[in-house]
Amino acid sequence: MKKILFFLISIAFFLSFNLNSQEKKNLNVILMIGDGMGMSQITSGMYSLNNRTSLEKMPHIGISKTHSYSSLVTDSAAAGTAIACGEKTINGTLGINPQNKQLESILEISKDYGYKTGIIATSSIVHATPAAFYANVISRNQYEDIALQLSQNEVDFFVGGGRDYFTKRDDKRNLIKEMSDYDFVYSLKKFNESTSNKIGFFTSLGDPYRIIDGRKPKLSDAIEAMLDKISSYENPFFLVVESSQIDWAGHANDFNWINAEFREFDEAIQSAINFSNKNKNTLIIVTADHETGGLAITGGKVRRFTMRTKWGTIGHTAEMVPVFSTGPKSETFSGIYDNTDIFKKILNAIEN
Repeated sequence: MKKILFFLISIAFFLSFNLNSQEKKNLNVILMIGDGMGMSQITSGMYSLNNRTSLEKMPHIGISKTHSYSSLVTDSAAAGTAIACGEKTINGTLGINPQNKQLESILEISKDYGYKTGIIATSSIVHATPAAFYANVISRNQYEDIALQLSQNEVDFFVGGGRDYFTKRDDKRNLIKEMSDYDFVYSLKKFNESTSNKIGFFTSLGDPYRIIDGRKPKLSDAIEAMLDKISSYENPFFLVVESSQIDWAGHANDFNWINAEFREFDEAIQSAINFSNKNKNTLIIVTADHETGGLAITGGKVRRFTMRTKWGTIGHTAEMVPVFSTGPKSETFSGIYDNTDIFKKILNAIEN
């Protein structure tokens, strides 16, 4: 009897160990970036959503320092590089440090661990923040060079605007034709129907519309379709999602535009949370690269939502930004730290 009991306990321990090892081995990562999203943008969005956001369901909160190598006030290229590659760089530069060394991003590193990879952006796919995860250029404005590097990278799935940078180029190359292993689609329906292991979904020729002007697909629909694709493999996945136009609305000092973009982003965050509720081996991080506009809420009423606001700038600010997280290893994202530490914390989660 003792031998049987010992045998059963051993089997249970072995299965438990294997399940735990499998869960650690197969950690999925969803990194969501609200470009230009400071605490005031979140606060105004929260009140416009009847005092509730999906962010409140994330148990761990940290604060990130956003300065670049060259300036207290960063830009999206330097901030994106810090998050993606773990090193500070000069404003305007993507994936190259001040010593002119090309950096490897956390998305590229994840490929070495067998991860499937994806990027979604509500801007052009060659815009600064998404490009920080696959490109190495001195200037973020080298859009055609960035497109070329995406064509040579190993991003399995991407969704965003900017098709013209791949087809209407100064060098006359058609990168879409050259990327023969990709299935290129131009609607969410075709994206869902595709059975290819690599899909490029261009949502526009240049930059996508604002959400208040009818941008399609909605970010929540795009992330749900992406998660359905990228999670269908035995491999774990690394997915980057950027709500790009919170930043653009901040540059325009357009309060209604900011709120509309934040509400859409909040829906996408909820879609990610819904996925993680069913797939417990999923780490979600939601943060910003910087704050834009110097938005201040100076008054308003709670019962009948009204808000008085002031703007400090049409540019970025040096304000620290929040980092929300949930899932395995999410507790490591608490505290105050440099934006380069986001890279290090994600890498630690993947490696361990």
